[in-house]
Amino acid sequence: MQALVEHLPHLDSHVQGTIRVVAFYDTLMRRRVDLPALARASAGLAECVAGIRLHGTGRVIRMAPDGRQASAPSPPASTTAPITLDEEEIGTVWLERPGPPNPLDEVLLDRLAIAAAAVVERYGPARTTMADPALVELVISSDSDEAARARALRLLGFAADLPVHVVAVRSRLPLDQVGGLVCPARLVKAAPLADVGVILATTVDPARFPAGVHAGIGAATSPDRSWQQARTALRFTTPRQPVVHYDSLGAIALLAQVPHDAARDNADVAALARIADSPEDLETLDAYCATGSLRRAADLLHLHHSSVARRLDQIGKTLGIELTEPTGLMRARLALTARRLLDD
Repeated sequence: MQALVEHLPHLDSHVQGTIRVVAFYDTLMRRRVDLPALARASAGLAECVAGIRLHGTGRVIRMAPDGRQASAPSPPASTTAPITLDEEEIGTVWLERPGPPNPLDEVLLDRLAIAAAAVVERYGPARTTMADPALVELVISSDSDEAARARALRLLGFAADLPVHVVAVRSRLPLDQVGGLVCPARLVKAAPLADVGVILATTVDPARFPAGVHAGIGAATSPDRSWQQARTALRFTTPRQPVVHYDSLGAIALLAQVPHDAARDNADVAALARIADSPEDLETLDAYCATGSLRRAADLLHLHHSSVARRLDQIGKTLGIELTEPTGLMRARLALTARRLLDD
């Protein structure tokens, strides 16, 4: 562009100015600046306050010509232009020029809007954790086509070449707080959907989920399949195991596909109703099934192992299952899991 200006001196000043503005923004885009730097450079070029607003996050950036954030209340914009990405208006850019607009303001804002759209497409919007539920639903829905899913991920800020982990969450804590804890240093988005929360993250640390939160973590590379896996894994969570990764379930995940009527009619599952009125017996059986050891179960229950042995002997007789045998232990584990899935 600069070479064109130099070789065409006969061009009028408006055309030369237009070419210089285009070249200015081409340089900024090559340097991969972020939104604040883009607004700062625009304010310096326009010699007045320049602003950028993203509709999805409500983020507003106003920069003064001296390179600082504009602190005074925003006056009516002298000139505005929409930021458009994939034929959708995602924000607005404007100038706050005292008096009438300059002849090149329209060109400047047009290039600023194009550059802002490129920044959003590359880096995503502001790093807020809570996201538009409609965009999140587009990402995880099995009814979304790949183009719509990719566009939703881009608008949420996820780069095309990065993996996206999907987590299904039940929590009394705010979802943005949970998301920030499990993915503290990288991009994470969260949104409530019906009866369960959704977290989309570039990485997930299972050890960082706070107490009281139940979470299922999907494993598939496709977000829609990973969401189904995360929902399944969430159903297998317990107070003793509040975070479950789908991959860790293995063949046990098949239990989630058993029809409820078939599970209720199973003799071992039905037998659990005989001890349902005794939380002490259910807790003892759960601890034993979780550990597979009398002594480790006793440690969990803070009891002597002989006391646990007596309880298990009585529970086994009530259920009609020999709990000390490997087959009996497996039957009890499967029955407890199937009962939890029915309760869920």
